[in-house]
Amino acid sequence: MSSQHGGTVTLKPINEVAVFLKKLIPANIPEVYALKPIFKKVASEENIRKGVIAFRNFLYTLCDFLISDGHLYAKPPKSPKSMDDYPFLHNVTNLLVDIGYHSKLAKSSNSLIITEIPSCTAAADDNKKIKTPRISVSSLIECLRFLTLCGFVFKGIDLEAKAFDISKLQLLEVSYPNNPIMLIGLKAMSIADMELRKSRRYWNDNYFLRCDYRLMKAEDTDILDILKDFLHPLPKKLQKFALNLHQRYTVMGMTCVINPRDVNFAYAQTALKSTSLSSKTEGSFAHIKESWRTLSSQHIYSRRVWGFSLSLKEGYCLIIRAKKTDMYADVIKEFPLSLQKIIARGYGCDRKLRNERCQGGCQGIRIPLDDSILNISSHIESWLDNEVMYLRKNK
Repeated sequence: MSSQHGGTVTLKPINEVAVFLKKLIPANIPEVYALKPIFKKVASEENIRKGVIAFRNFLYTLCDFLISDGHLYAKPPKSPKSMDDYPFLHNVTNLLVDIGYHSKLAKSSNSLIITEIPSCTAAADDNKKIKTPRISVSSLIECLRFLTLCGFVFKGIDLEAKAFDISKLQLLEVSYPNNPIMLIGLKAMSIADMELRKSRRYWNDNYFLRCDYRLMKAEDTDILDILKDFLHPLPKKLQKFALNLHQRYTVMGMTCVINPRDVNFAYAQTALKSTSLSSKTEGSFAHIKESWRTLSSQHIYSRRVWGFSLSLKEGYCLIIRAKKTDMYADVIKEFPLSLQKIIARGYGCDRKLRNERCQGGCQGIRIPLDDSILNISSHIESWLDNEVMYLRKNK
């Protein structure tokens, strides 16, 4: 256990973490899209696109084995910092990126050849101080054994050996017999992660394990396509409800942005300019006063009015940051009593408002995105309509 925002962290079982991770992987990847010039050195665009789909399918396999056998490999840390804090997942991610990025594709294209694994090698920093490898030899062997379970084949290293000197590694040949073209996808996604990623990589917040191929695209992806991918694990009726909300408020002039860190979509009311978006995975609607300057997605997100959220703890939710409820109290009185109570509770810091441990109350009023929300869908729309109307009146 460890302290976080005044509370304790309870680690989720690895199988539950894997189920969550699997939801983040895109279900629908287009067969045709233009790639950024950086990938020309990897392979043909057609083979890269096929390789990325194969890599996506490998990630599904990886998640399935984490669900069934992950408890044998992913050992919990003594003091977890989050509900999904498994060092094994960090190690597997770093190892796969190393293999993809630092290897060369064999002439047959059926294997990758790598002569060093930087994450497992001690190196000197700028002050000539030797830095400890991110992945120990024992952890490396454990990761390779797990990846073997997932379909990889490694030649040049004895996975049954009790001890191994990583400095003596001369050549490691990596193959994936089930679908060799996956190696091209692994290499392309590793390059995207190493050279195009702008933020620090966390195992559950990175383009790589989510197979976010959009980072590789020459053109931005339409926000609606990203939202559809985000919603795809949900029942059709809930998908339709969420997509209708998206359309309703974008038509009204709101801008959808995606949070750089969390898995959410945030909707913001903008007065003038819209902001170009990157293919990350959170979005919300926010209210922004008139401005002639171009607003960043982070600025818009900070002023969000409502949004969709997906988290390991809460699952799918609709989050509303209502600030004008006193202006339309007569409308709220017509809502079902259960919804009135939710609105009356408000939102803000749990410790300051209710002397409770942090539960993310500052993010907004959280309503589970499940079948129960369908019964109050018209009231949700009325609520948001009035909130947006009074925000505009008080610009």
